[in-house]
Amino acid sequence: MSEKTVRLTMGQAVVKFLQMQYSERDGNRRRLIPGIFGIFGHGNVSGLGQAIEEYGQELPYYQPCNEQSMVHTAAGFAKASYRLSTMACTPSIGPGSTNMVTGAALATINRLPVLLFPSDYYATRHQGPVLQQLEHPLAGDISVNDCLRPVSQFFDRISRPEQLLTALPEAMRVLTDAARTGAVTISLPQDVQTQAYDYPSFFFRKQVWRVERRAADRDRVEEAVALLDQSRTPVIIAGGGVHYSEAWSELQEFSEKCGIPVVETFGGKGAIRNSSSILLGGHGVTGNPAAAKIVSEADLVISVGPRLTDFTTGSQSIFQHPEVKFMSVNVCGHDAYKQNALPVIADAREALRSLLSTAKKAGIHPNEHYLKHIAKVKSKWHVSLNNDVYQQTAGEIMGQGELIGVMNEEAKKGDTIVAAAGTPPGDLLKVWDATDERYCHLEFGFSCMGYEIPAGIGVRLAQPDGEVIVFVGDGTYLMNPMEAVTAKQENLKLTIVIAENHGYQSIHGHQMARNGVSFGNEFRQRDTKTNRLEGDFVQIDFAKNIESMGARTWRVSTPEELRQALRKARREPGLCAIVAETEKYRYTPDSRVWWDVSSAEVSQNTTTQKLRKQYEKDRDKLQRFHY
Repeated sequence: MSEKTVRLTMGQAVVKFLQMQYSERDGNRRRLIPGIFGIFGHGNVSGLGQAIEEYGQELPYYQPCNEQSMVHTAAGFAKASYRLSTMACTPSIGPGSTNMVTGAALATINRLPVLLFPSDYYATRHQGPVLQQLEHPLAGDISVNDCLRPVSQFFDRISRPEQLLTALPEAMRVLTDAARTGAVTISLPQDVQTQAYDYPSFFFRKQVWRVERRAADRDRVEEAVALLDQSRTPVIIAGGGVHYSEAWSELQEFSEKCGIPVVETFGGKGAIRNSSSILLGGHGVTGNPAAAKIVSEADLVISVGPRLTDFTTGSQSIFQHPEVKFMSVNVCGHDAYKQNALPVIADAREALRSLLSTAKKAGIHPNEHYLKHIAKVKSKWHVSLNNDVYQQTAGEIMGQGELIGVMNEEAKKGDTIVAAAGTPPGDLLKVWDATDERYCHLEFGFSCMGYEIPAGIGVRLAQPDGEVIVFVGDGTYLMNPMEAVTAKQENLKLTIVIAENHGYQSIHGHQMARNGVSFGNEFRQRDTKTNRLEGDFVQIDFAKNIESMGARTWRVSTPEELRQALRKARREPGLCAIVAETEKYRYTPDSRVWWDVSSAEVSQNTTTQKLRKQYEKDRDKLQRFHY
C-alpha cells in the first residue's frame, strides 16, 4: 500500500506543520507556535505569505512595524509563557532578514525560544545576482542570513522542499530544549518557498513535544546538602531558571525551612512570590546594598537558575568570604559548573524538592543568629528606601525612585512591568516589590534598548489579564517607538510610562564615574562656539509623538499627578502613555558592588587620571577568581 501524500509548496508545508505542534509539561498542553509575525517583501510575499493566507486559519498573522521588534515580541511572549510557547517570525530578503540579528542575539543570550524564517536568495541561481544579494568574493553559498548563525542555537538553509522533513522537527526539538533553547533560524530561499513537493501525510499529524523535568542526581544532592550542613552563612542567588521551571513555592519553602536568604538577578526578579522575611530582593551591580552585603559575607553561594554574568558576580568582586564555596542548580551544565561550583544539573523545581527532603533528613534548620543579622541588614535598607528613594529632595523635581514607588503602590495582583535598558531595569531590580503577583519582566542579558514596547506586546498576548506597564527612558523610547502602532492595531492594552530625563542618563552617570567628563550622552543642541553637543537641551514632545500613534496620553511632573494618571489609564480599554519629567542626575542608592569597566590608562585629564588610579586600586583589592 502506497504512503499517503499531500502536494504542497514548501511555504504551505511550513504553515500546516506549525499548526500541529504542541508542548507539554506536567500534563499541561499548549500550542508551541500559536501565531506568526511577518513583514512581507518580494522574498516571502508569494511564498510563506501566500501560504499563511491560504492555510493559516489556526496560525494568526500579526503585522509588526519592524523586523527586530517582532523577534523581541516573540521573546517577550516566550518569557511570559515560561518558554513553553513562542511565536514565529518571517521577514523578506536582505535588510529584513538582517534586522532580526539583534533580536536573535537577545533571545539566545537569554535562553528564550524564538522561531525565525528569514527569506533567502534563489537556490537555483539562474537569475544571476538579485536585488539585495551579498556577492561574497570567497564563497558563493553565503548570504546575509549567515549573520544569524552565531546568534542562533540552530540554523539550517532549505535548498530543497523535502529538507523540511528533517529541519522542522529538529527546530521544534531545540525550541523545547530547556538547557539549550534560543533563536532557531530556518533560512528559506525565495524560489524554494514556492516549489511543490509530495509531503507524507503523517508529517502534518499532531505532535506533542514534552518538556521534561530532569531529576537531580542523588549523589550530587547528598554532596550539596553536606556543603550546606557545613555552612554558617549561606545565600541563594535566584535566576530565571526558577521562573522557567515554575519553582516559586519550592524555592520559598527550601529557603525558609533551611534559613537561607534569597537574592534575585534580573532574570530571577520575583522568584519569591510571597512576602518573606529572608527575601532580600535585587542583587548585583544595580541591586540593593542589603543583598550585596549578605552575598559578600556568604560562605556558601547556592545559585538556582542564573547565568552568573558580571552584574551578578560584580566582575568577580562580590564573593569576599575567604573560604567561600559554590553550589549551582541549573538545567544547563555550562552554567552549573561556573565558579567551580558543585553542579546539580537538574530542573530547578525537582532539584529544590530533593534538596529540601535531604536537608530535613540531615537535620538542617535555620540559624537564629544569622536570621537576626539578615533582619538587621534588611531593616537598614528599608529605612533608606523610605528616606532616600521614595521622598522628594528639596529643590528637585520627581526622582525616578519616587516614580517607581508610586507605580509599585498602584500595581495590583496580576500586573506586569516590563523594562530592559538604561536606569529602569536596574532601579526596578533594586526597589520593585515583585511579591503578591506584581510581576517584573526585566531583560538585561542583552540590555537591549528598544526591547520594551515589543516585549510588552508579547507579554500582553501571553497574559490577557492584569495591566502591562512598559517602563522606558526617553532615550530608549526614541530607538523603537513604532510598535505602539501594532498595539493599537491589535487593540492590545499597554500603559507606556516614559521617564523623561533628557538623555542616556544611565551611561552618563557611568561616564562621569569613569571619565569625569560629560560627552555625547544628553539630548543637547550643538554649541556653535565649541562645535559640540553641549548647548541647550532639545525639547521633545513625547506625549504628542505617541498620541499620533493612537495612545491616550498624560504629562505628569509630581507623584500625585502620576498616581492619578495611572488610575485613569487603568480604566482605559486601549493604548495609554504617561510622560513623566524626572530629575536628571538623581540616582537610586548605590549597591556598593564593583563593576570592572576601566578608565583610560593614559589621559591628559587630571580627573580621568585620578579615576584610573582608583579603578586599579579597587580592581587589585576586590577582584577574585573562583576556578
